[in-house]
Amino acid sequence: MARRTKQPNSGPSQRQLRVGEELRHQLSALLMRQETHIAELDSVPITVTEVSVSPDLANAHVFVMSLGGADIDRVLPALNRAAPHLQHNIAAKVHLRRMPRLKFSADTGFDTAEHMASLFAKLT
Repeated sequence: MARRTKQPNSGPSQRQLRVGEELRHQLSALLMRQETHIAELDSVPITVTEVSVSPDLANAHVFVMSLGGADIDRVLPALNRAAPHLQHNIAAKVHLRRMPRLKFSADTGFDTAEHMASLFAKLT
């Protein structure tokens, strides 16, 4: 019987997408309720825009943006320091065998979209 193999550039699996979306919802709720008890994180509204999970579900890359992009240089190191604490809090709510390790990065999608919009505006 032929074995199905994943194509190299076929994108994330449905499982990866579901786990990433569940992690995004739980992280957003945790940050919105200001349950981190970390001053740098509780004082700035943070949006979790995307969570990209590795194929083995061991790592999750979390893309975040603070309101208006302010204080992102202060928020990112605080989030990465608090990652084990956040993982522990989320693990109780998400039913996975193993909780993925979280790594936080700034989401540059908003800046890219603004730049593209300005380029299109120049064309017209």
